[in-house]
Amino acid sequence: MTMLTTVVSGLLLTSGLMFWLIGTWPLLGRSSYLAKLHGLSVADTLGSALIVLGLLVLQPAEWPVLSLALFSLVIWNTLFGYVLGFCSRRRTVPMMDGAEPSP
Repeated sequence: MTMLTTVVSGLLLTSGLMFWLIGTWPLLGRSSYLAKLHGLSVADTLGSALIVLGLLVLQPAEWPVLSLALFSLVIWNTLFGYVLGFCSRRRTVPMMDGAEPSP
């Protein structure tokens, strides 16, 4: 293992941990709990993806398992974050064409 792979892996792992820690900051806000969870899930997805990429650089022989984990993580966490973001909006029911919004 070269010095470059060690440094790149360390940077990816550290930045992933930083995203995890920074992602908890929206939990202290005054928005709805769904909006808080949406922010947390976005930061968690980015942090986890960076950690898996750091492990992939560190252990390239495990690329099939780590690639599958990365793909699953990005797809399912992104979908979950989108659902949380959609549910945290004030109006979640789609409007019918021609219908007027209620006050």
